Amino acid sequence: MKFLDLAKVYIRSGGGGAGCVSFRREKFIEYGGPDGGDGGRGGDVWAETVEGLNTLIDFRYQQHFFAKSGQHGMGAQRTRASGDDIVLKVPVGTEILDEDQETVLADLTEPGQRVLLAKGGNGGFGNLHFKSSTNRAPRNANPGLPGVERTLWLRLKLIADAGLVGLPNAGKSTFLAAVSNARPKIADYPFTTLHPNLGVVGVDAHEFVMADIPGLIEGASEGRGLGDQFLGHVERSRVLLHLVDGTSDDVAADARTILTELAAYSPVLAAKPRITVLNKIDALDDDTRDAARAALESETGAPVLMMSGVSEVGVTEVLRALWTRIEPTRHKTAGSREPQKWQP
Repeated sequence: MKFLDLAKVYIRSGGGGAGCVSFRREKFIEYGGPDGGDGGRGGDVWAETVEGLNTLIDFRYQQHFFAKSGQHGMGAQRTRASGDDIVLKVPVGTEILDEDQETVLADLTEPGQRVLLAKGGNGGFGNLHFKSSTNRAPRNANPGLPGVERTLWLRLKLIADAGLVGLPNAGKSTFLAAVSNARPKIADYPFTTLHPNLGVVGVDAHEFVMADIPGLIEGASEGRGLGDQFLGHVERSRVLLHLVDGTSDDVAADARTILTELAAYSPVLAAKPRITVLNKIDALDDDTRDAARAALESETGAPVLMMSGVSEVGVTEVLRALWTRIEPTRHKTAGSREPQKWQP
């Protein structure tokens, strides 16, 4: 299945049905009076999150979603049926954006959440509604209100506990494949990963979700390489795992590049808890390894772990460090969760 995290949709709610002008016509009943019914209201357009989806690929093949209009009123005081609603099924983590792609109308982060995107028009009143003591035979009825038509953008941000960041070929995909059942593409050239990958990681009887995004390069926030189009997928992560290639000539400069791009994309992302790991230590001797670790600690101002995704040396320690950061935030989120009413 092709990964798609941005889609443009055109929606329109249903218009209300018109009211009816009608008079009772029955044998032996003179002056039967008005009996025109009301029109039905138009259908609404909703968005709802469902489990089991992790891409917006369905919206590549269908972009137009039009709800049914209400039926017109009829005589004999018959109010007609309302139009059927339309529900857009979206993955958990989808943001609903206005046409400008900047205004966030809704952020759906839990399964089963629904948001009203376009309200259907009300049905018009029939002439029965206008009958009064001074107007015994009204000959007017209301038309139904038109539906709402708008253009929206759907943007998916994957929800993961840990997010992998680093330069191309830092070993992110190798690490994800080693610790989970995910099978990302692995090769010895840059930008092997072209779209985000998710994997479920287990350590000491605990499980959490990890996201791998394409590698960043200097100037990614300005559109170089794959740009920053995938950084949104780690924006929701509880902790970032920053992998640095130990075989690089300047590991400190590599780490500085990633930190600069994170800060340029979002101060919130740059301030997230972060664990820095020196990867590919199986290809380094002891002296080179210690020097690289010291340079990284000096650059980041925090302890640096060491591991090898290929030989799996130090992998368990890295996973335990991740879980130590994830567990308190997970319990805090579960304890403070309250039902919310979503509105556009």
